[in-house]
Amino acid sequence: MKKKQILLILSIILSDQISKFIIEKYFFKTIVVIPNFFNLDFVYNQGGAFSLFSGHRLFILIMTVICFGIIRSIEKEIPDDLKKTIIFSLIYGGVIGNFWDRLFCKGVRDFFDFNFGGYHFPTFNIADIAIVIGFSLFVIFYILRKGEKNGNNR
Repeated sequence: MKKKQILLILSIILSDQISKFIIEKYFFKTIVVIPNFFNLDFVYNQGGAFSLFSGHRLFILIMTVICFGIIRSIEKEIPDDLKKTIIFSLIYGGVIGNFWDRLFCKGVRDFFDFNFGGYHFPTFNIADIAIVIGFSLFVIFYILRKGEKNGNNR
């Protein structure tokens, strides 16, 4: 890994962990930011995404390490450029931030709470945002473009 990537990963981890610390320490109740839309509501998620496999901490930790290794091997196959650095830094920073919580806290600390037209979206955090953005950019720049290139060669 390059210095830029390590610095970006560390900045994501730090912003994630600091925000979780502040919310956990100082926000004891739900704070309505935008009524019927957005709240700050601190919860521990003891499962994976969408609380899947809740209560199976060891399984989730092992799967995280395996997925991290798979992502790392995929990254090595892609030529270095700024896109790659940003994409994989977002993913790694988010994964490490949530992995830390699973190891050292009661669960992943989540606090962004959204409601859309009666649908309550699962509560999430900065690490989750980084993972989703990183993975979405990966799909856009590498998966979809690879399909376009293959389609153009026919």
